[in-house]
Parts: sequence; structure tokens; C-alpha cells
Amino acid sequence: MKVLVTGGAGFIGSQIADSLIESGIKVVIIDDLSTGKRAFVHPKAKFYHLDIRDSRLKSVFSEEKPDVVCHQAAQTCVRKSVEDPINDANINIFGTLDLLKLALTTGVKRIIFSSTGGAIYGEQERFPADETHPTRPLSPYGITKLAAENYLYYYHAHYDIDYVVLRYANVYGPRQDPYGEAGVVAIFTEHMLSGKSPTINGDGEQTRDFIYVGDVVAANLAALKFSGSDIFNIGTGGETSINRLFQQIAELTEAKVEKITGQAKKGEQRRSVISPQKAIKALNWQPKTSLQEGLQKTIEYFSSIHKQKQ
Repeated sequence: MKVLVTGGAGFIGSQIADSLIESGIKVVIIDDLSTGKRAFVHPKAKFYHLDIRDSRLKSVFSEEKPDVVCHQAAQTCVRKSVEDPINDANINIFGTLDLLKLALTTGVKRIIFSSTGGAIYGEQERFPADETHPTRPLSPYGITKLAAENYLYYYHAHYDIDYVVLRYANVYGPRQDPYGEAGVVAIFTEHMLSGKSPTINGDGEQTRDFIYVGDVVAANLAALKFSGSDIFNIGTGGETSINRLFQQIAELTEAKVEKITGQAKKGEQRRSVISPQKAIKALNWQPKTSLQEGLQKTIEYFSSIHKQKQ
């Protein structure tokens, strides 16, 4: 089997690629390195430095003929999507359509698509949200992910391309970018290890379902074995407030910092938590990493980077 991983030099995609290679699967990576890093690319992967909208992608598909596309490349920041919804749509909708067209013409059997459980449901009516919950996204990011899901259904219905949509909760862990606007765990950790006070937007009582990146990687490998097409939440079913997250990271890093309070951001939900029960039953997958354990692994990773810089 050969799997093409878009965004395979990024935080999540690179770790999926690593795990696929460790499982004996051939991997091809496409990444424009706008947020990904060349150092994250596994030496056994074949790497193409390309944007998913680049016309040269056609020759990559023709040459490599992947069996599966694991589509991780995306504009992933809710705040940036609010600031520039056109760019968000260009990447998340039109980039996905370019991939689907190439998949159709080169015999790709399955698409594994990284969607969002954090933004796709909007302000929830029930907690945790399952896959039947109404989808009323409050940000352009959530809207474009939902549109891409609908295009996957269309291509499956008309062209028989199987798909598995994985709606991620708030993913955190090693390799996450601590300098962008997304990724609160990485941002808080980096600030506290540097002795700086992180900013909490709003009152800090907004909640999120934090899932460790290793569990997300395992879900993608489980999706390879799934027969058919479907949508699955990939979360823990538990919610943690941003204030509580601050406290936990402060305790684990032993940081003596005070939080700074900023304004709440447009497009961000008050509460977000998703049910993983469908994935547990159908994919034979489950989230295994507790928040405490995952935070400890994440802090150890960023601590090692700090030591290397000294």
C-alpha cells in the first residue's frame, strides 16, 4: 500500500507519516512548508515541496499512484479564517477539490480527511456532541471543513471513492507550533517555560475537548482498515476550561507566572466537547492518553527543545 499524506511535514501529518512508515507502508508527503518543517519529514518518505493547489500536483499523482490520500493539509486557524475567509476557502475547499479531481483520475481508493469536531457543530445543544448533532459552524474555518465533507460525500455517491472523515477535537502534543495563534497547549507551554505570562482570551471558562496527537495518529491508522465510508468524532468526550488548562500546565512546568486576560475572539465557541463513542465501536479505536499524561509528554518535548537552544 502507498499513502499520500498532504501536510505531512506538519504537526499532525508528520506523526501520521512516521507511524505509517513504521507499519511498513510506503509514504509520499506533500507540504508547502508554510507551517510544516522539513525536519519533521521522515527520511524514508518521498517528499514533494508543493502547495496542494499547485498545478504540478497532477504529475505527482500520475507518478506515485497512491492507494490512499490522507488529507491533513489545511488552513487550521479559526481566527485567521475570520480575518481572511477567502484564503481559508481557497485552501480548505478548492485545495480539497483539486485533490479529489486528481484522486478520481489516478485510481485512489480512499480519502481520509481531517475535519473539525471543535468548530463544525457551532454552539452545541447537547454535550458531548455526537455525529448527528446539527452542524452550524460559527467560523469560516468550520464552514469550509463542512463544505469539504459534503464534497467527499458527492464524490463517493457519484464516483465510488470511499472516504473516512475524522472530526478532530482540539489536538495537542509534540511538534505543535507554539508561535502561531492556534494551539493553546503549545502556546501556554512555551510561554511558561520561558517565564512569560500567557494571555487567556475572554474569562477563561470556555471549554475544549483536548486530545493527544498520538491518539489522533492511531485513529488515522484505524481509518485505513475501515470498510466503507463514514464520519467519526475523534475526541475524548471530556471538557476542560482554559483556566483549568492554565493551572495544570503551570503546575507541571512549575512556572511562577500570572495569566493575562484579553478580549474574547470572534468565531470561537463557548463550550466544545465531542463524543468518541461511534469511533470506539466502528474503528476499534479509543483515546488512551489522559490530559495529565499528554501534557507531561508535551512539556517534556518543549523542555528538550529549550535545552538544545541553551
